[in-house]
Amino acid sequence: MRVSGGQARGIPLTVPKGAAVRPATDGMRQAVFSSLGARVTGTRFWDLFAGSGAYGLEALSRGAGAGVFVEKNARAAECLRLNLAAVNRCLGERPVDVEVLSCDALTWTPPGGVAAADLVFIDPPYELVPRAAPVLFARLAAALAAKPEALIVFEMPGDMTLSPPGWTCLKRLGRGAHQPTAVFFRRG
Repeated sequence: MRVSGGQARGIPLTVPKGAAVRPATDGMRQAVFSSLGARVTGTRFWDLFAGSGAYGLEALSRGAGAGVFVEKNARAAECLRLNLAAVNRCLGERPVDVEVLSCDALTWTPPGGVAAADLVFIDPPYELVPRAAPVLFARLAAALAAKPEALIVFEMPGDMTLSPPGWTCLKRLGRGAHQPTAVFFRRG
């Protein structure tokens, strides 16, 4: 697993051993960031269920200016910190404001207003999606109220669909029933 684009392209990402983390594949991240394009530059992101930090690190490599990683697994959070240090070395003098929080994404209270995210990456363990999605979309509706243009990128199994009230599905990447898909949502 590597950062697939931007200033840190090619940097290998450390992933904890075992089944505690299922990292977003290089191909899925490439598809997501190709769809986002220049929109990433200068943004603030939240990477929920961050694991190794692959989505957020990709965003930093491609020009995001600030972000929050939320990961409750201690081994995954430690790998994330190592990966963040490697990516930061590649960014040189470009200032980034990044925080790694060791807590549960389902209980974390995201900041609203100016500190709200422009992009939210959600990649939970697939078995949690049915329980986690309603909680997260409700919480994010309030936190992102000041940023109606904010996007949520939610990774889930291809055979699963979400229709959160008050949110519009803009795009779905990946189609295989047993493959990961990334779904883009916006308020409205």
